[in-house]
Amino acid sequence: MENKNNRNVNRRHFLKMMGTGAAITTVAFYGCKPKSPIGLTSANVPVGKMTYRVNSSTKDKVSILGYGCMRLLTIKQSNGEKEKVDQENFNHLVDYAMAHGVNYYDTSPMYVQGLSETAVGIALKHHPRNKFFVATKLSNFDPQSKTREASMAMYKQSFKNLQVDYIDYYLLHAVGIDGMDNFKARYLDNGMLDFLQKERDAGRIRNLGWSFHGDVKVFDYLLAQNIKWDFVQIQLNYADWKHASGGNTNADYLYGELVKRNIPVVVMEPLLGGRLSKLNNNLVAKLKQRRPQDSTASWAFRFAGSLPNVLTVLSGMTFMEHLQDNILTYSPLQPLSDDDKRFLEEAAQIFLKNPEVIPCTGCKYCMPCPYGLDIPGIFSHYNNCINEGNFPVSRQSKDYIEARRAFLIGYDRSVPKLRQASHCVGCNQCSPHCPQDIHIPHELEKIDHYVEQLKQGTL
Repeated sequence: MENKNNRNVNRRHFLKMMGTGAAITTVAFYGCKPKSPIGLTSANVPVGKMTYRVNSSTKDKVSILGYGCMRLLTIKQSNGEKEKVDQENFNHLVDYAMAHGVNYYDTSPMYVQGLSETAVGIALKHHPRNKFFVATKLSNFDPQSKTREASMAMYKQSFKNLQVDYIDYYLLHAVGIDGMDNFKARYLDNGMLDFLQKERDAGRIRNLGWSFHGDVKVFDYLLAQNIKWDFVQIQLNYADWKHASGGNTNADYLYGELVKRNIPVVVMEPLLGGRLSKLNNNLVAKLKQRRPQDSTASWAFRFAGSLPNVLTVLSGMTFMEHLQDNILTYSPLQPLSDDDKRFLEEAAQIFLKNPEVIPCTGCKYCMPCPYGLDIPGIFSHYNNCINEGNFPVSRQSKDYIEARRAFLIGYDRSVPKLRQASHCVGCNQCSPHCPQDIHIPHELEKIDHYVEQLKQGTL
């Protein structure tokens, strides 16, 4: 096995971190709204062409494109209350997705500050129950929620939020977080795993599985048990396939172990937190040379979808542009050729060789910062400027003045001044929650120093 890691990942406040900040407001999506891929309009997004995979366990016919509902568009309320989901916008996206063959919807009690499940339930209520599959999770991360009573309450509330009397795909959420002891406390010591298997037998859960983050010992342990798993969700993309960063386990090992056992795979992070859709200009040019009309993101989705044991590939499609491009990629899927796979392996190596890029996926597990910093926003602007060539390295470099201006103006537009790196005090409450093992205060200090050099003209 390559890069098999036995580390324990500290995520003691995972619930709070996943829920808070997972929403995207109408005025701030890292400073901009995505552009439509070249030539993409509603008129040329095909209907009735979606690629489907059959779940070998329950024979479900599942769309290869799954709708991830961790980051939904939200609206700020004038009365100062917490943001609410833009339900009208989300309903429209779900209606469009359903009309184009997308039938798998993934949520959790903790997503979007606890609002996602209810929003998903409302959006799907407009459609016949037998036309979609809904997935949710037992997200019992906090010490109080690990008890049997609290875990049972969370499980039952999901049915109410989703407005369903059975759940198609139910997951033990993020097994591996904090290692084996934490897994046992969440699912074994309280009897919840036994309970969920009985719920599957009773038909209230149709497929039982788990999502994996963290300690690979837990991954191997679960596969070694005499338990029928209907599916498993893993992080998988062409960069992580053989070159997983931050102490994570290479995706080819995780996928291979599931293939051996004929367990269908649900893919998360196909774009590595969006980083594989924001490649540097050199890599983008190489991709465009091979398939001029395809988006950069489509290559990552084709990579994940080309693996035969993949049941569905999740994408957090906040805007219509995301949804349309992904539907186009999978309607129908054109699997990668062997030459395409070799090309993407070369692209992955080029992508990972850039030492300046911070390996942030934008998951926001580090949030909220107690001092108000927008950590993902800071990293996103920094990485985007590197990828787009707006990253001055010295006053002697070509286009220094233009790149300096673009970096500084873009920084102020993307991240309010009070939330910028200069306000980091180094408390390091964020780093233990980062799945990519980023030493966040160190990176923020580096960025702040770089910004000050640009401002003073001393770079």
